[in-house]
Amino acid sequence: MGRKFKILDCTLRDGGYYNNWDFDSNLVDVYCEFVESSPIDYVEVGYRSIPLTGYFGEYFYCPIYVLQRLKKNMPSKDLVVILNEKDIKVSHVKDLLSPCVGIISMVRVAVDPKNMERAIELAKEVKTLGFLVAFNVMYMSNWKKDPGFLGSLVEIEGLVDYFYMVDSFGGVMIQDIKETIDIIRDFSKDIPLGFHGHNNLEMAMANTLESIENGCSIVDATITGMGRGAGNLRMELLLTYLENKGLVDLDFNALSNIVAKFEELKSMYQWGTNLPYMFSGANSLPQKQVMEWVGLNRYPLSSILTALKNQKDSKKDNIKLPTLEKKKKFKEALIIGGGTSVVMHNEGIQKMLDDRPELCLIHAGARHINRFLDAKNPQFYALVGSESQKLSDKVKDYSQLKGICVYPPFPREMGTKIPEGLLEMSEELESIEFTRASKDSPLAISIQIALDLGVENIFFIGFDGYMNEINNVQLLTTQENQSILNDLNTISEIKATFLAPTRYKDITLDSIYKYIS
Repeated sequence: MGRKFKILDCTLRDGGYYNNWDFDSNLVDVYCEFVESSPIDYVEVGYRSIPLTGYFGEYFYCPIYVLQRLKKNMPSKDLVVILNEKDIKVSHVKDLLSPCVGIISMVRVAVDPKNMERAIELAKEVKTLGFLVAFNVMYMSNWKKDPGFLGSLVEIEGLVDYFYMVDSFGGVMIQDIKETIDIIRDFSKDIPLGFHGHNNLEMAMANTLESIENGCSIVDATITGMGRGAGNLRMELLLTYLENKGLVDLDFNALSNIVAKFEELKSMYQWGTNLPYMFSGANSLPQKQVMEWVGLNRYPLSSILTALKNQKDSKKDNIKLPTLEKKKKFKEALIIGGGTSVVMHNEGIQKMLDDRPELCLIHAGARHINRFLDAKNPQFYALVGSESQKLSDKVKDYSQLKGICVYPPFPREMGTKIPEGLLEMSEELESIEFTRASKDSPLAISIQIALDLGVENIFFIGFDGYMNEINNVQLLTTQENQSILNDLNTISEIKATFLAPTRYKDITLDSIYKYIS
């Protein structure tokens, strides 16, 4: 029909940043059925990787049985895997890719421009196995400032089948597409080009069409735009446009069916652009940190924007607080989370506090502060993100507070906003030493408070874990909390006890009613 460019779908690879590369098998079956009937040419189904620390799911490692199943379900499509150049050495290539011969057609390599020489050696090894090779070269918005790495294009002509411009920050504008292609053509007239756009500024569609207009041979998109950070060009948008132009044939029933399935997933993980992603795109700031901040829902958008502006301006925090004094003050602490078990066992908690006046009470956040305003026990309030404002909203008269507001160590990336009247009762941790899982988790801060106060016996309640189906915020919080608790378990002199049922693992569970008369 006159189409001179290829279309690559990378939903399972780029979308995996939201669900740890774990996709429901039924969803994948529907996805494969759609793709097989679609005008999509290449399907990037995930990474192939050496073993890495931490959890990464099925489509990060793409075991051979997975690739065989995908090829069976999409027999007419060219399957693609990607190697992350920073993790993969030449010596890994044969073990990773030899089993893929006859199943996949192309290997893409994610390349940092400063590592082009290393990527070229990888490509040579990949080529010996008979695969097409594509370079996904990151940070396109910075190339005009430092195009020197493009001199290596002479070395890859005939070696690399596609040279992708990757808009890593999602900040490229239409005029940048032609200017960047012109720069590339100064070094190589013939190497086939590709474009992979992110959608921070909602320019992915316009930039993709501009790249096609300027001779790109292949472009990427994903179903519903599912992809890292703000996401990618929506495949359904691209295909609908091309169908209207007479460049593809399209079954809209099949398209609407797969889009509906991924929209269900989107309601859980909430990919797509927002104000922080727009700011990071416009200023060429990395999306990884924004994705974590947005994903945990710990900070309001205004705080995330402050943090991004601080990064751009190389600024540190605006407030340095007194440091919480480290010395042995308490033997026991009760850390209260935001879970419903605090409500269910409220009377028991009150009785335990009455029976143990020397026990210090540490609030991991502001949710249940009002319930314990009358408790005579020393209290500490672990505050991050918007918790200071939540505390202020709950307690209009600060004289009711019987303790100290404790913040993460200085400098705090978000800056520090403390409502007027709380500043004089606010301190900060010197450091968080027992875990690397988080610097700003209410749970981590609460535990560090207890450790700094010399506590040997820590009780927990209100950390129930989430039941049944959980959204992305709850999933990320659960994973973070479990890592923090795992790290606490390594401190042999600390006894940690949960006083109500929880879904967290590898904990000591007791009953709160065992500890009250």
